[in-house]
Amino acid sequence: MTSGIALVVFGALIVSLVLTVPIGFSLGIASLSYILYTKQLTFGFITQNLVTGADSFPIMAIPFFVFAGELMGGGGISRRLLNVANVYFGRIQGGLAIVTVVVCMFFAAISGSGPATVAAVGGMVVPTMIQKGYDKKFVLALIAAAGSIGVIIPPSIPMVVYSVTTNSSVSKLFMAGFIPGIIIGIVLIGYSYYYARKMGYKGDTEPFSVKRAVKETWDAKWALLSPVIILGGIYGGIFTPTEAAAVSVIYSLVIGCLVYKEMNFKQLLNVTKNACETTATILIVIGCAAGFSKVLTLGRIPTTVATFLTSLTDSKIIILLLINVLLLIVGCFMETLCAIMILAPILFPVVTAMGVDVTHFGIIMVVNLAIGFITPPLGVNLFVASRVGETTLDNVIKGIIPFLVLMIVTLLLITYVPAISLFLPSILS
Repeated sequence: MTSGIALVVFGALIVSLVLTVPIGFSLGIASLSYILYTKQLTFGFITQNLVTGADSFPIMAIPFFVFAGELMGGGGISRRLLNVANVYFGRIQGGLAIVTVVVCMFFAAISGSGPATVAAVGGMVVPTMIQKGYDKKFVLALIAAAGSIGVIIPPSIPMVVYSVTTNSSVSKLFMAGFIPGIIIGIVLIGYSYYYARKMGYKGDTEPFSVKRAVKETWDAKWALLSPVIILGGIYGGIFTPTEAAAVSVIYSLVIGCLVYKEMNFKQLLNVTKNACETTATILIVIGCAAGFSKVLTLGRIPTTVATFLTSLTDSKIIILLLINVLLLIVGCFMETLCAIMILAPILFPVVTAMGVDVTHFGIIMVVNLAIGFITPPLGVNLFVASRVGETTLDNVIKGIIPFLVLMIVTLLLITYVPAISLFLPSILS
């Protein structure tokens, strides 16, 4: 019975995706195929889950973080972060590349979105780096890879979705994401320095000036305070991650419109429109994925998968390796939030049976699917980078391979050294 249900449900999902049906509707069609096949549920099950799936307090953080990211990109916050990073790191060989990674890491601590990070930072650094003689393939691949840190360093939209799906702590996941995100950033900085030395790229020729450093830092003080307020409020117990998302919107709105005064009413309307479109898409996917997740549970598919994997081997190392391979392959073809909503309920029983911490597994999933941002053919960050660089997708893909290798090696380190993810949650809980 279970094999028949799996064949019908995943068959309907695959056919829908092949026919380029949007992922949210594809999940709804897969759920509908279960209803028609088993006749256990009514058609109202799908519409009910569209409402109840999105009716969650943690999920309220998603539209707020999306809106905040848009406001920060259009309100001058990201540009000031770039100026500060350039003062302190720009003189190193390959300084602009290093500055790009640093700003992406900082912007990640504000926006919670990979593509938003690529768009906001890439729009500023890509033209300058190309003008300075950097190879275009390297530049666009770097910004795409660095942008993927946007979903690892908290706040992170995929972490919110994972916590809702597995009923785990958002705050613990946020704390667990810091060190892995910083490690990935350091790895990218190291490669950027090596590549710059190899290609002979020079740093900023302007000598370091304390006066300039103070000036740029002071000008960016409100931008620099943003992650301090957001993350400090969460870990200080002042507000929840969802409330922090709302605070980040208000803060970004005030700074962009009233302090920096770089956003007029027309720009604000455009930013709001973009945020609403993104949020609507995400919530439809979440609602349909919630129904799909329940269908899988009713069909006992997660239990069957868990039994199958544990029957192959009782080695935690091998099972985690198999899960990583599966997630990397899925990340090539499926959007991050969808993959979490579909696969977390299936894989969760497997890893808990092996004694893997739920927070650690959340970081493994998020890092895996962050790599999916830079993996063809889906690779959302690759598409955004190609648009920013006004070039074809092929040019970006040609430069991404070294970054993919480095991030996969880092993923294995994060997978097999749980302390990297669990150190901060253990000392701060």
